[in-house]
Amino acid sequence: MAALSLLERLTRRHDEAWCRTALVQGTGLQEVVDGVVRELGRCGAADLALVFASSSFASDLPRLLPLLQQRLRADHWLGCLGGGVVGTAADGVPHEIEQDSALSVTLLHLPGTSLHPFALGSEALPDLDGPAEPWLQQVGSASTGVHSMLLLVDPTCPAINDLISGLDYAYPDAVKVGGLAAAHSAPHGSVLLDGEVLQGAVGCLMSGSWGFDAVVAQGCKPIGPILEVEQAQRNVVLQVSEGQRRRSPVAALQAILSDLSPEEREQVRHSLFLGVGQSSFSLQHPGAPAFLVRNLIGVDPRNGAVAVGERMRVGQQVQFQLRDGQASHSELCQLLDAQAQRQSAPLAALLFACLGRGQGLHGRADGDVGPCRERFAQLPIAGAFCQGEIGPVAGSTHLHGYTASWGFVVSKG
Repeated sequence: MAALSLLERLTRRHDEAWCRTALVQGTGLQEVVDGVVRELGRCGAADLALVFASSSFASDLPRLLPLLQQRLRADHWLGCLGGGVVGTAADGVPHEIEQDSALSVTLLHLPGTSLHPFALGSEALPDLDGPAEPWLQQVGSASTGVHSMLLLVDPTCPAINDLISGLDYAYPDAVKVGGLAAAHSAPHGSVLLDGEVLQGAVGCLMSGSWGFDAVVAQGCKPIGPILEVEQAQRNVVLQVSEGQRRRSPVAALQAILSDLSPEEREQVRHSLFLGVGQSSFSLQHPGAPAFLVRNLIGVDPRNGAVAVGERMRVGQQVQFQLRDGQASHSELCQLLDAQAQRQSAPLAALLFACLGRGQGLHGRADGDVGPCRERFAQLPIAGAFCQGEIGPVAGSTHLHGYTASWGFVVSKG
């Protein structure tokens, strides 16, 4: 084959997808911006810039994007404050920065990909029982061809679950990943779009050559049998059954406790959750029920009922769950192994991790990005520690807690 001309080589290089990242720690805004620019200043123009800043920079947030935009080039800018940040340092090693102040910036060039950034205000949302058209009008894009969505939500945004459900309704084929930004006391929002600091929600629709594969690791292990809800009122479960035997949820839990180890019984006191069945088929664990892990928010000692952070219905499957670092690690490794077996190698990965994960859950630094790096050497990783994580379970998108929600940037061609 004839050698490529210089023009052909430059054109081909320009058309190749690329990702460049920077992670800089420091307490001053100008300091971290200068550090990021030193690492990224020669990257050329990007299609999308993703910016994640520690919540310690909340008061300076309106200055952040203008400072970056003066010195870095990107068509679109999106980001948020985090309770901590995730990024990839100059040596190519990703880190989770939980306690120190840091700025993580990622530049993506995604040829053949159509990007549509959007912002949704905190005003009343369209009716979930109505047509999808009002949702499409608010976002400003038809759903045709949209396969991926990055979604970042300000913590003051009302009806977050309705927002997520509405976007699922309007864009049913889009894989959605993201998170709930960090709260702060400054008189402005926590999410970033182009040159603005906003409340409400911001996001980016993707269609064409590049988009997301989602991996959601919920970080709990099941205990006891799968039960069926026999009586429920709104978010309160009054009675469950196992086969022909019916009893209160508390009575069912008491029977489970006798089979647990002393360490597990201690965990029940402060780390007990309820897995709420979403489907009889899980995309992540084929052939097994898919459970959405939800908080137990109250117990009625008079009748043994439990209140759950989710609206419940009769006939739903449930299973008690324990938050556990080893179980979380094992689940994450299993899911990452499955992702690694896919034919499309990722260009980058975004991680939105709960504030309750990190060293507190794993007992070591970089507990989520470490297993990813073991399977995807040299993969750039960026993201934030969130107050809630957005990702799909059993085909529907949910707001999670104690979860690691990953978006792997992969070829959709």
